[in-house]
Amino acid sequence: MKALQGIRVLDLTHMLSGPYGAMLLADLGAETIKVEPPGTGEGTRRLLEKDPANSLNGFGAYFMTLNRNKKSVTLDLKSEKGLAVFYELVKTADVVISNFSAGVTERLKIDYSRLSQINPRIITCIVTGFGETGPGKDRTAFDMVAQAMGGGMSITGQPGNPPTRSGIPIGDLGGGLMAAIGVLAALQARNSTGRGQHVDISMLDAQISLLNYMATMHFLSGIIPDKLGNGHFVHVPYDTFQCSDGYIIIAIIADNFWEALLTVIPADDLNTEEHKFQPGRLKNKELINARLNEILGSNTQAYWLERLQSARIPCAPVNNLAQAVNDPQVLARNMIVEVAHPLGGTAKMPGNPIKLSDTYEDAFSPPPTLGQHTQEVFTRLLGKTEAELAELKAEGVI
Repeated sequence: MKALQGIRVLDLTHMLSGPYGAMLLADLGAETIKVEPPGTGEGTRRLLEKDPANSLNGFGAYFMTLNRNKKSVTLDLKSEKGLAVFYELVKTADVVISNFSAGVTERLKIDYSRLSQINPRIITCIVTGFGETGPGKDRTAFDMVAQAMGGGMSITGQPGNPPTRSGIPIGDLGGGLMAAIGVLAALQARNSTGRGQHVDISMLDAQISLLNYMATMHFLSGIIPDKLGNGHFVHVPYDTFQCSDGYIIIAIIADNFWEALLTVIPADDLNTEEHKFQPGRLKNKELINARLNEILGSNTQAYWLERLQSARIPCAPVNNLAQAVNDPQVLARNMIVEVAHPLGGTAKMPGNPIKLSDTYEDAFSPPPTLGQHTQEVFTRLLGKTEAELAELKAEGVI
């Protein structure tokens, strides 16, 4: 059994932020029905579909990953009959999630004010770049826009170099995470009130939230932080260091870790009274980092990590992507799973990071072909006959 078994989600999302949020709900067991335009389907279906290195049987990596555990129906929401069918689906659903631009759901007549009249228990969620209120709500946004405006890019990268976006699309993924959390909160609230509600998620809001204590520090001090590279503004040594065959990180966040480090690193010159405590180490940050790089460069990652770990010093290799997804700890946690393609073959991808002790069935169904479940869903949920479905198909509604 999965935690969200019995919850039905209508997924109108496209690209990354919305599909990721809906994927998290689907992985947790919600019956997630992807509603797509007839003929073309959701835009991400086309992304990388013909890239021989990054696709399988016409599904690119984006679509394969983001749409596992989902069903697909086709429906023209811009047609009168298609809208009527969608309203029928809403009566059977718990959640409608989308990431259209602000105002689109109103134009399509599928906004919360309309849908709640059809189903007072419905929860709607929209992920947009800037939210549905405020002076910037109509601006166009993608991942990098949110990263840039959210402040994170300004503190990422090496000092003196241009701002650097995160290597993973945290603008989009942050919005998707907040969407899943918002939907879960609304579902819990509905248990108490009996009513649904609307969840308004802004990718920019998510980035501001992720600034967390750094924003508070700015308000307290008035200081605008600059890029620190991989170092830290408080802890020393806390950085990336080069071994003879790659990089490791060492994160000394308490004085006792520094004492332990000195038992591993042959650096008597660093073992001073001043360095015993954080203020002295921070004062001599450049000296300490340079000396550690000199010493660590004399041997391999494996050599140093074995010794550092034996002294329980916070450390890690800087893995490339291939190393990360093959790490024994990652594999032991079932964080790399094999998902089937509906036309044959399988693809490996990240698993579900939410591990529940009871309602946790770790299973992944294939991403759907376009409209694969149209007949099954409309027959089971809406009682449509074959003749009715044939008429809708002939009219281009499905």
